Amino acid sequence: MKKVAVLIEDHYQVLEVWYPYFRLREEGIKTILVGTGKKYYKSKEGYLGEEELTIAKVSADDFDGVVIPGGYAPDVLRRYKEVNAFVKAMHQKNKLVASICHGGWVLASAGILKGKTVTSFYAIKDDIVNAGAKFVDKEVVIDGNLITSRNPYDLPAFCKAIVRFLAKKEIK
Repeated sequence: MKKVAVLIEDHYQVLEVWYPYFRLREEGIKTILVGTGKKYYKSKEGYLGEEELTIAKVSADDFDGVVIPGGYAPDVLRRYKEVNAFVKAMHQKNKLVASICHGGWVLASAGILKGKTVTSFYAIKDDIVNAGAKFVDKEVVIDGNLITSRNPYDLPAFCKAIVRFLAKKEIK
């Protein structure tokens, strides 16, 4: 069974965590909420999420992909060297790295955007460009193992791209 980490931290965008979390499960993909060690996190809207694993206990070898949701959680997530190292290792191993909305902040801090074509919420376009990426305004952008989208309205296309990517990858 394929396994995907869904990162979580306070001020997450509720749809960008829960829509991929359950949509991937519908496809038989195991999703696990990975947090920074607080155990419970509140969304921007006040919805409580409980981490299933802490970032200190995960390895890129244990997962087939990572989903980085938006909201303001990515601004906290990127402050953890373990989060940045995990995302960078996933990218280097050519595993799925999927980011939506403000999740691009984590991609920038992980140092994996140089030379990539991506999208994100328009407010962080400058951060994305300054990290060396080409920014495009499309509902989903796929550049190798990197899948990016702009906002909750893009979730159907975002999740379809994730499912297609994982269907092409074999677990070893």
